[in-house]
Amino acid sequence: MSYSQIKINSDFEQFKAVFLEQNSILNLISKNEEMFLYEKHIYDSLAIKLFFEKYHVQSGDLLDIGTGGGFPAVPIAIEYPNFQVIALDSIRKKINAINAIKSELNITNLEPLCDRAENIKNQTFEIITSRAVAPVSLLLKYVAPLLAGNGYFIAYKSKKAEEELREAQSELKKYKIKCIDKIDYTLPLDEKYERSLLIFSKFI
Repeated sequence: MSYSQIKINSDFEQFKAVFLEQNSILNLISKNEEMFLYEKHIYDSLAIKLFFEKYHVQSGDLLDIGTGGGFPAVPIAIEYPNFQVIALDSIRKKINAINAIKSELNITNLEPLCDRAENIKNQTFEIITSRAVAPVSLLLKYVAPLLAGNGYFIAYKSKKAEEELREAQSELKKYKIKCIDKIDYTLPLDEKYERSLLIFSKFI
């Protein structure tokens, strides 16, 4: 699939300005990455549209594990107000930055949370995302207790997606989770930048 299917709305101009202000203070992404904020971070975050449309998902509770500077959580919350998005990270300065962005842009469906995934108890989520955090084999340990029985885990991955899947076979069996789809796309850059959404679901 191509990025012709993914459009950026005008709200992201304001997000860009606020994010870059926070980045100048906290270094959420490198200075070299700032010039590719749209292409490598916002567009990439919104690739979840390819999943939403294919699986006819229109609303729900979404947990983003290891959100870092707020990707993909913040762009998803801006673009999809029908989703309640929790942006989870254990680093306080990153959560403070996301709180500042939330306040400045009045993103009412976004909840920044400074904690670790393993500390969340007695709660499950219909959708869990994770981008640039850890290999699938490690992520499954944290995702499995939090994923609702009819839910989806979406892992944003690079060209190593297939390799990570092969290496995670024992964990997939252990946690009774299966990879049901792989949605490929490219970022709008001069250099070909291949990405994939790995879609997981629990055995029902």
